[in-house]
Amino acid sequence: MSATKPTKPTKPAKPAKPAKSPYHHGDLRRAVLTAALDVIAADGPSGLSLRDLARRAGVSHAAPAHHFKDRTGLLTAIAAEGFGLLAATIGEAADLKDAGVRYVRFAREHPAHFQVMFAPELLREGDLELATARALASDALSGAVSAVPPEGRGPDARLAGVAAWSLAHGFATLLLGHNLDGAVGEREPEEVFRVLAGMLFRGAAG
Repeated sequence: MSATKPTKPTKPAKPAKPAKSPYHHGDLRRAVLTAALDVIAADGPSGLSLRDLARRAGVSHAAPAHHFKDRTGLLTAIAAEGFGLLAATIGEAADLKDAGVRYVRFAREHPAHFQVMFAPELLREGDLELATARALASDALSGAVSAVPPEGRGPDARLAGVAAWSLAHGFATLLLGHNLDGAVGEREPEEVFRVLAGMLFRGAAG
């Protein structure tokens, strides 16, 4: 009777390969932008680092540079996005006061965008996307000012636009810096601004 051949030992199963990063070419850009906005809201633009953002997104440190080239490119993209959002919200305003209220609300809801949008030293001037979005926001505000009769805003619509922008932007900036906490108190900041706008533009609706 022949001897039984020994059974070959079973090879251990190969460990499963780690799952690839869930980010693909389409949503990595959004993931980096979102992470950057979180950092800016907490620490300001000075706290921004592409390497840190890559770590937060779970990708290689070179991945953010593929979309934004450098830190300036990332901040420019954030500013362009902010101006686009601002143009959209002002464009839906019922009148000049409502445009100002929407401006203040935008600053409250998008403080990181707001910080970057008006810091030209951080941005790449000449960027087409930024220039286009900035022009759209300016046109939206100009349209709201032009809708006010001359007797309510004065004969110079351009200067009236500067005045309206200065009021809304100044109020929003002071508000975000907690300089108006005492003056605003428990009231909604947008409603406080509406009263201030009525003091400046007597002929504006609302």
